[in-house]
Amino acid sequence: MKWSPEAEAAVNKAPFFIRKKVKQKVAAHVADQGRYMVHMADVTALKQQFLAKGGMAKQVKGYDVSGCFSSEGCCPHAACSTADLLTDLENLVKQADILAFLRSSLGEHIRFHHEFCVALCDCPNACSRPQIADIGIMGAMVPAVGNAVCTGCNACVQVCPDQAIRVSKQRKNPVIDMHLCQRCGKCIQVCPTQTLVIAESGFRVLLGGRLGRHPRLALEIPDLHSHGQVLTLVQTCLNFYKTHSRNGQRFSRLFTRTDQVL
Repeated sequence: MKWSPEAEAAVNKAPFFIRKKVKQKVAAHVADQGRYMVHMADVTALKQQFLAKGGMAKQVKGYDVSGCFSSEGCCPHAACSTADLLTDLENLVKQADILAFLRSSLGEHIRFHHEFCVALCDCPNACSRPQIADIGIMGAMVPAVGNAVCTGCNACVQVCPDQAIRVSKQRKNPVIDMHLCQRCGKCIQVCPTQTLVIAESGFRVLLGGRLGRHPRLALEIPDLHSHGQVLTLVQTCLNFYKTHSRNGQRFSRLFTRTDQVL
């Protein structure tokens, strides 16, 4: 689908958390008419539908499960792929029928900010903004020092964006500060001698992020989690949300510590 400069500029003015949905809706509207170019008139027509009474409520899906660029296989920074997890989580959240749950208390007053949002990314660069989603999933790779002899090339030191690694002059071995390490795996990927190895890979899970009048970064559950463990955690969170939320109350408003959910 191609966009005229005016149409693309207009859509880019939408708040980032609904911009993707708006672009999808406009593109689908144009495709239904058998066209391949989006014009400003198309954007205006969809905008009027949103602003009409009950218009937005008809567009709300109840949930949003989104990934980062790496889930499309085009990012060199991936630490642990979330591609398969994205599909399984989409099905899991869809089965929860959150739209019906929201309609039962909000009716036509549903807005996009009521949707239950899950954001996945393959590395700590966090392009999908998992820190401000209801549930954030982040791919991670934990480095460790193996048995292979280090040559002291400093490739790991130079590539680490968090200054979490140095090479000991006495032992000529990498020393990793795990308090600074963001578990991106870059040091492992550039180590020519394979002195640095993968100790563990999996997914970091963050709960309860939000924007708005009272923003909060998500709270992270300790340790890395497997594909199956993530699905179990998300199911637990969905059950907790549907049990305790009233009148569209956001997931992050329901707790202050992760142990209150789990």
